[in-house]
Amino acid sequence: MSSNKPFAKFRWCGRTDPGRFRKRNEDHFLALQFDAEQIYYLGKDGTESLARTDLLFAVSDGMGGHGGGNFASQMVVEKLARMMPRAFRMAVSGFARAEDELLTELFSQIHRDLVYNSRFYEEIRGMGATLSLVWISQGKTFFAHIGDSRIYRLPKEGGIEQVTEDHTHVGWLLRQGKISPLEARLHKGKHQLQKSLGGNCKDSDPQIGTIDFNPGDRLVLCSDGIFDGIGEAVIETALRTPNARLRGIPEAQRLIQEAVEGHSKDNMTAVVVEYLLPS
Repeated sequence: MSSNKPFAKFRWCGRTDPGRFRKRNEDHFLALQFDAEQIYYLGKDGTESLARTDLLFAVSDGMGGHGGGNFASQMVVEKLARMMPRAFRMAVSGFARAEDELLTELFSQIHRDLVYNSRFYEEIRGMGATLSLVWISQGKTFFAHIGDSRIYRLPKEGGIEQVTEDHTHVGWLLRQGKISPLEARLHKGKHQLQKSLGGNCKDSDPQIGTIDFNPGDRLVLCSDGIFDGIGEAVIETALRTPNARLRGIPEAQRLIQEAVEGHSKDNMTAVVVEYLLPS
């Protein structure tokens, strides 16, 4: 890369809230800067460039009684943070595997660790978690996902696109055209996961790909408590053209506030990442 070419810059904000109906928050989010040797935990708001490091953002929604869900999602983001420097080394080395193989192995390791730990403590037996992550590297943006949290892309030109698939039976019915989006949203079984990390799943099988992430675009990572309370149109409006009531607060908090007012019954977590236009 030419020395006089500016590095890409990104701005993010992340928020999590137990919501009005849950005593315990089983969601976690992660904002991370890392290279081959070190990780740097980022705050809930900030701006960073891709000088010599990569960025990673993730949301995990835990499940399991007696605190198992909280433990599972926390364990997921902690293990993810510890593993990323090795993934960075592999990706930049001459012997690197493709990033999709690295991410598949990363998900597999976390899945095995959750299953292993849940065997020894009855109170967290069967614990599991979703995981949706975005890895922003030099020139590419990768995503990996399992469960029913979501990643959305909001292109600079307008609109909103769901990047990830919901790993539920209802999600499968929707993709097959057997039910409508409204029927999927109202379906009683919409939270019954077919895939997760840990839980009762034998193997992890994440959805992995790349995202066309360009200057002026935004990415939204969120748990199901956000999109259960509000639809995609409300998410887009809250980020692009918020009313005066929302305009002065961080974007992730806007989504949580809208979901609370939309009577979401779950924990709510959102991370919004914007690819800044060159100044």
